Amino acid sequence: MTREPSQAAACRIDVWLWRARFAKTRAMAAALVESGAVRLSHQGRQTRLDKPSRCVHVGDGLVFAVGGRLVDLTIEALGERRGPAEEARALYALIEAD
Repeated sequence: MTREPSQAAACRIDVWLWRARFAKTRAMAAALVESGAVRLSHQGRQTRLDKPSRCVHVGDGLVFAVGGRLVDLTIEALGERRGPAEEARALYALIEAD
């Protein structure tokens, strides 16, 4: 079975948020997504995510609120595991507001 190129490098949004340490558990990451608090920019289109099973790709943008602050970032890597904080910070690049 061959994977489509668009699906080859993808990760569930709840798993990615957990690996990047924006949520302490996958369940908390799933709840954040299900609440409608996460917006995804993919190929120039922005959508509000509603299901934790939605996939994200390298280069996608995410905007969400966590810990009372708005986070705007670009996904740099998908990660293989939930590692230390230094490894988690390598998964994204924050977008600075002007």
